Amino acid sequence: MKTQKESTTPVVRNKYTAQFKEQALERSDRDGIPKVAQDLGVAESMLYSWRSKRRQTGQPFEEQKLQQAEVARLKRENTRLEEEVTFLKKRRRTLQSCPSEVRHD
Repeated sequence: MKTQKESTTPVVRNKYTAQFKEQALERSDRDGIPKVAQDLGVAESMLYSWRSKRRQTGQPFEEQKLQQAEVARLKRENTRLEEEVTFLKKRRRTLQSCPSEVRHD
């Protein structure tokens, strides 16, 4: 019984810039998706997917990227602030449990 040898070559995925996507979609609006896909060497399904994403968000890809970057930055800042609050709470508990000063009320 023969077993098929699995291919060890990694799948290469192309990354396209937001500008490329926008220009490809503009061309596809004029010339049609099948022709543009063939001219650019991308799958038709990729162009349909890009068009669908643009319609869902109502924003160009460049704005989507900027918005995603801002969300990522805010998440990092939120994590940092949560860690800071946790640290300060622990420090406060430590200071309350070890009275090093004598208070004169």
